[in-house]
Amino acid sequence: MSVVNLPGGRRLTLSASTWAKPAGPPSSRIAYAAAHVVADPRAENAPGEPAALDWERTLAFRRHLWSHGLGVAEAMDTAQRGMGLDYAATRELIRRSAAEKGGPIVAGVATDQLPPGQVTLEQIRAAYTEQLGDVLTAGAAPVLMCSRHLASAARDADDYLGIYRDLLEKSDKPVVLHWLGTAFDPALEGYWGSSDVDKATETVLELINSNPAKVDGIKVSLLDADHEIGLRRRLPAGVRLYTGDDFNYPQLIRGDEQGYSDALLGIFAAIAPAAGAAFAALDRGDLDEYDGIFAPTVPLSRHIFKKPTFWYKTGIVFLAWLTGHQDHFTMVGGLQSGRSVPHFATLIELADAAGLFPDPDLSAHRANRFFEVMAG
Repeated sequence: MSVVNLPGGRRLTLSASTWAKPAGPPSSRIAYAAAHVVADPRAENAPGEPAALDWERTLAFRRHLWSHGLGVAEAMDTAQRGMGLDYAATRELIRRSAAEKGGPIVAGVATDQLPPGQVTLEQIRAAYTEQLGDVLTAGAAPVLMCSRHLASAARDADDYLGIYRDLLEKSDKPVVLHWLGTAFDPALEGYWGSSDVDKATETVLELINSNPAKVDGIKVSLLDADHEIGLRRRLPAGVRLYTGDDFNYPQLIRGDEQGYSDALLGIFAAIAPAAGAAFAALDRGDLDEYDGIFAPTVPLSRHIFKKPTFWYKTGIVFLAWLTGHQDHFTMVGGLQSGRSVPHFATLIELADAAGLFPDPDLSAHRANRFFEVMAG
């Protein structure tokens, strides 16, 4: 039976999704899904412990994303960088995912092998350089992630420009820059040298304009559609804006008379079948179908990414469990405790409205077991 007994005595009959897989990646846009990791439920995986992954399920999920025409953005914050995934596991994750050669792949370059607390700019430069080498050796394209260490150590915009210009010179592939707002990580306050977004934007543009051939694009996750459009229009020719706006992605990807955003989004890990179908419609020029597919996914995305936004990973993994991509709801670092029972109940309702349950009976069975244990 595909009936979910929601808390409070409500009942919901799940419907089956019917999204067709596209023939390949979209031709009109570049789209990456930031993938989560599947924990090994038999391992410790407690807060502060090294991450232990279920490699078979983790890699199978990447194959799922590729099969729906999406690229994989590996080892990003969706994979719990800085929230349970240590760098030893990160390096192995990037190596294994890139070796799959299942489709387009980019991977995060950060400084999280450094200890917490104050470090020097030279230590930060060396850490970034080490990770850049690991990503390039694995065969993925680098995403230069925002660094908590750099946010803490940098004195001004020149410190950012010095570190990033050095990394651009060292990379033998164009990189994707990464601008993550404080909603996703409060420790990144003042990134690019200023808490004033307009001033930070000028620093970003100065960096890109100093070496545009080495910048494939910039992922922007500030949850501010107007700012993203303004930045997009000022980028040099050939440099892409990858939206990371999990609130406003349909219209940003759709674009306007002056351009559009490509995508690197955490929500695509949850809505991959629908996203693949929406991009196929966009490729055909069927904007009504594109809008119709994406529209019901937005309330789900806004719910998963609601404040405190950094707990969104919990919703992504919960939905992956309900839809059969893993056999448990356990996360590295114990992050499965990051959201409440009412939050999960609403998530199920919104996911059903977006057509995301390929096996309603399985999803209902798992949801009912969860609520029986958690809500009595």
